[in-house]
Amino acid sequence: MNIDLPDWSEPLFSHHRYKSLRGGRGGGKSWVAAQALLLQAAERPLRVLCARELQVSIQDSVHKLLAERIDAMGLSSFYDVQQAGIRGRNGAEFLFSGVRSNVTKIKSMEGIDRLWLEEAQSVSEASWSVLIPTIRKEGSEIWLTWNPDLDTDATWKRFIVLPPPDCLSIEVGWADNKWLSPELLAEKNYAYKIDAESASHVWGGQTRRNSQACVLRGRYTVESFTPGAEWNGPYLGLDFGYSVDPSALVKCWINERKLYIEHEAYGVGVDIDDLPALLDRVPTAKEHTIRADNSRPETIAHLRRHGYPRVLPCVKGQGSVEDGVEHLRSYEQIVIHPRCTHFVDEARLWSWKVDRLSGDIMPVLASGWDHLMDATRYALEPIIRAGKPRKPTPKEPWKPHDYNVKPKIRENAWKGV
Repeated sequence: MNIDLPDWSEPLFSHHRYKSLRGGRGGGKSWVAAQALLLQAAERPLRVLCARELQVSIQDSVHKLLAERIDAMGLSSFYDVQQAGIRGRNGAEFLFSGVRSNVTKIKSMEGIDRLWLEEAQSVSEASWSVLIPTIRKEGSEIWLTWNPDLDTDATWKRFIVLPPPDCLSIEVGWADNKWLSPELLAEKNYAYKIDAESASHVWGGQTRRNSQACVLRGRYTVESFTPGAEWNGPYLGLDFGYSVDPSALVKCWINERKLYIEHEAYGVGVDIDDLPALLDRVPTAKEHTIRADNSRPETIAHLRRHGYPRVLPCVKGQGSVEDGVEHLRSYEQIVIHPRCTHFVDEARLWSWKVDRLSGDIMPVLASGWDHLMDATRYALEPIIRAGKPRKPTPKEPWKPHDYNVKPKIRENAWKGV
């Protein structure tokens, strides 16, 4: 036999009630599932039901994929590929059926050892309520291969939000596919270049969101670049983490109405003593001014004492968030280098709030997915302020100066140093 499987497939050969393979296009999930099931059925006479939510004809099923894998693996003398089924010489059997149009037929099926659901993201809650009790043979397993669609789908809720006991969940992407062709790789790169939001769903395996609520909708792309000598920058910004929130440093450039995100450093639960090492991940960060969140003067002082003397507190001020969002959206395009994976995620997920009942988009930013975005606002603050001057937010009501009282030195009096 000619068997060639990736390392991540090894857990498929141990028993689990549920085996979920999810991810974007080009991951090779279905190929691996087909080969693993064919090998297991060759070892012992399994009865495998290959199903999907909708199947009008056998051409809609994985029948052709299994036949191709049988030939590629050198198992043609063992399996008899028939028009509507596949049988093994040891009594193994592969059956094919749609769920929605064959509910009664599936309910009556006995002795199913493996249920393989292709395109499982489309399986409805009603279908799950039929399938799971039907696959009840001792030692039976339910396999899913799927590309997530919406986070409101029944499959996403069942296997990601509240996964059942004994559920093996493997996320597989195009980078894990050892058979990915140069043509498919070029197609993936092009997709990210022309529409990064759509590519994150199709190729990255991310769920679709209300795209109208995305702050940077249609404003960003993901592609490699090298800063030119005539570019403006670099500009660096730093957002500090609190408990489970990440600390995030970004390095960016501006050229011809485009903002370029070149490097990021991103860490969750980073202690203050480890912050300099995190910032070291961004090349030449020590050589440039870094504008940081001014709510942590003690952290800024620590960094200035430990190799980062050019860290300065940002000014912020009334309306600074709104001005920053408006500024980022004003660029002709935001170009994100592929190595900045967290920035890509935030660009896709940074959103306006959506009313829970009406679905209306509100003029208020939703919480989360904004740490690198905040860092970028800090990095570009002098440019943003030059375009729209504003006064810092007052910390306390103004009072006439009492010349008989010795001036009190505020803890942030050094912020302009």
